[in-house]
Amino acid sequence: MSFSALVSFAPSARAASAAEIGAEAMAALDQLYTQDPRIRQLGDKAVAVLVFPNIIKGGFLVGGERGSGALIRGGEVDGFYSISALSFGLQAGAQQFSYALFFMNEPALAYLNQSDGWALGAGPSLVVVDQGYAASISTTTLTQDVYAVPFGEQGLMAGMGLEGSKISSMVPDS
Repeated sequence: MSFSALVSFAPSARAASAAEIGAEAMAALDQLYTQDPRIRQLGDKAVAVLVFPNIIKGGFLVGGERGSGALIRGGEVDGFYSISALSFGLQAGAQQFSYALFFMNEPALAYLNQSDGWALGAGPSLVVVDQGYAASISTTTLTQDVYAVPFGEQGLMAGMGLEGSKISSMVPDS
């Protein structure tokens, strides 16, 4: 199945309303905190969390991913963003997953809002948090600008990363 066919049948591919995206992002963040309470330490220290509750990735040689998310600041939705990427190489499969990006300081958050689409891997320092890294999180070890936490993976796709992904501000349907 091609990526375009995957996206056209995926529930997240339809235009979601601001209320739907916000509710899904809040629920996904709560799910993440329930799955791994250590991650809550990131949320407690972060100035904001950008949550993509449902990213669809797929491809065969040529692949792509897309999703919509909400910026949560002070327990409230403070903006909406899209994530997309295109990749080439030895790859096959389809996957659905979620990402939470924890912005640990105002300059990192300002970079997100001031850039014309933030290409991950450029700009503020970014650390991907896996289960092993999460075990070592404490309030004294949080020294990077942004922490990315993947969760809720379903499906099979070789490789999952943020490198080359672009995050852009968006205005969802009302």
